[in-house]
Amino acid sequence: MSVSTSSSSSVAKQAIMPEDGVEQIELLSAVEDLHGGVVVDLKEVMDSEVFSSLLRASMSQWKQKGKKGVWIKLPIELSNLVDAAVKEGFRYHHAEPDYLMLVRWIPETIDTLPANASHRVGIGAFVMNSEREILVVQEINGRFKDTGFWKMPTGVVNEGEDICAAAVREVKEETGIETEFVEILAFRQSHKSFFRKSDLFFVCMLKPHSSDIEKQNLEIAAAQWMPVEEYAAQPFIRKNKMFDYVAEICLAKSDKDYAGFSPMLTTTSSGKGSYLYHNNRDMANIQATGDHQ
Repeated sequence: MSVSTSSSSSVAKQAIMPEDGVEQIELLSAVEDLHGGVVVDLKEVMDSEVFSSLLRASMSQWKQKGKKGVWIKLPIELSNLVDAAVKEGFRYHHAEPDYLMLVRWIPETIDTLPANASHRVGIGAFVMNSEREILVVQEINGRFKDTGFWKMPTGVVNEGEDICAAAVREVKEETGIETEFVEILAFRQSHKSFFRKSDLFFVCMLKPHSSDIEKQNLEIAAAQWMPVEEYAAQPFIRKNKMFDYVAEICLAKSDKDYAGFSPMLTTTSSGKGSYLYHNNRDMANIQATGDHQ
């Protein structure tokens, strides 16, 4: 049996051997993944009935070969094929602005396909100057609109963006202040926060390299430098345990009695660059004494 595929085609021809000779059948072009499944990356315009026929034939072959999961990546231009895939037992897995990923588990066993990404990642920026003032903002929209509450600059980490880079970017975007990432002070996890997703929020300390505020007019109503004790004494913070704990951590850090997690650029087993966040103070002591136990 032989399979011929082309990177520019969504269809592959496979030779099978019936009793009366060789027959060529058309299948969807697919690439095997590392877990016993296949990935179909459709790129060419296709009629939904043609796609449905090709999908049925392909599923038959994949079942015979003992394949497990089948992933179909549909670009937004091929949204006409969604209904045909769903009728063949496929379900939505995740969507991005330019494509939809559908998936189906073939065996009559427990479905072990990985779920879609479960968390969104956000940051809060604790930026304190030499006068023990921290950078705070009031937002035009959102939960704290028109409440008078001064909060740290916050934001969401973009896809492919490191936490340390996101914190610097968000501060710059909201206030115009140039900063240097120092460390992660704390983080919290919550659930069912954003389209049923869980949420990881990292409180980050940054060192300011400028002082003149140029606030963003689209999202920020006001921005200022506020004494850290005055920030921590706000009624909303005092009444809400999570905010109060974060304020206490920031106060402890301002008194130099608290060590967070600093980024260290390293590489993964595949060679990709990645930041490892660690307790820099204690690690320095360990390295100095040579105690790695």
